[in-house]
Amino acid sequence: MGRVTNRYRVLRLADGVGEARPDTLAAEEPLEIRMNGRPLTVTMRTPGEDFDLAAGFLVSEGVIAEAADITAIRYCAGATVRGANTYNVVDVRLADTVAVPEGSLERNFYTTSSCGVCGKASLDAVRTVSRWAVDADPVQLDAATLSALPDTLRAAQRIFDRTGGLHGAALFDTAGELWCVREDVGRHNAVDKVIGWALRQDRLPLAGMTLMVSGRASFELVQKAVMAGIPVLAAVSAPSSLAVDLAREMGLTLVGFLRGTTMNVYAGDERIRTEDSPPRRSAG
Repeated sequence: MGRVTNRYRVLRLADGVGEARPDTLAAEEPLEIRMNGRPLTVTMRTPGEDFDLAAGFLVSEGVIAEAADITAIRYCAGATVRGANTYNVVDVRLADTVAVPEGSLERNFYTTSSCGVCGKASLDAVRTVSRWAVDADPVQLDAATLSALPDTLRAAQRIFDRTGGLHGAALFDTAGELWCVREDVGRHNAVDKVIGWALRQDRLPLAGMTLMVSGRASFELVQKAVMAGIPVLAAVSAPSSLAVDLAREMGLTLVGFLRGTTMNVYAGDERIRTEDSPPRRSAG
């Protein structure tokens, strides 16, 4: 393996002066995900944690929900005409108890923002296939704890330090402790890798957890958080309008523009404690 980065010769210009120098770039290669030997989807990703990516993708699509749903994940030998293993094709074998989606195995299980369809149909689709109700999660978070998450995520992005070209996603508990971090050229892939790690560790649903992402919060990322049972999604940049709609519909806490001690809470602000928050009464 070791294809996470590539070196290129570039011409560096500064103040009108040119200098030839090497530059390190994040690798981007296609990954074909197969399910029970049949092609499912192709995504452009940074090689590494491919099994996590495949598992997380299937969680996000509502196909699986626990480690026992997968009997094996392997790279496909003979992926090329010459029989070479490119490590760009992964086959996920499902347990006999898992219902394989009917019809075509192309990526159309339910509507996402990436397919160009939005609105109420998208929200209804996620509600229909989600296995866990994140709105019932009683998690409470201190605003100060949230404020520390971007710096912790950034410090853990080792490949970003070398390339400056990768998105990051990480799981944190209520104390702000980092559980898992993944990087990828695709923000959705980074999140799938985190969710896949959790599934393979048999940790789903991720109750009480916060998913921190290094970019914006799209509809698709909110959708993935809901599918993994994650009650809080925080992003350093802006959410989309449909992301906010879905978060409010599903009862997920959505935080955007999380930078230093400032943040915008677009949904689920009752979970965020501040210094002037009134005491919360216990149930009953």
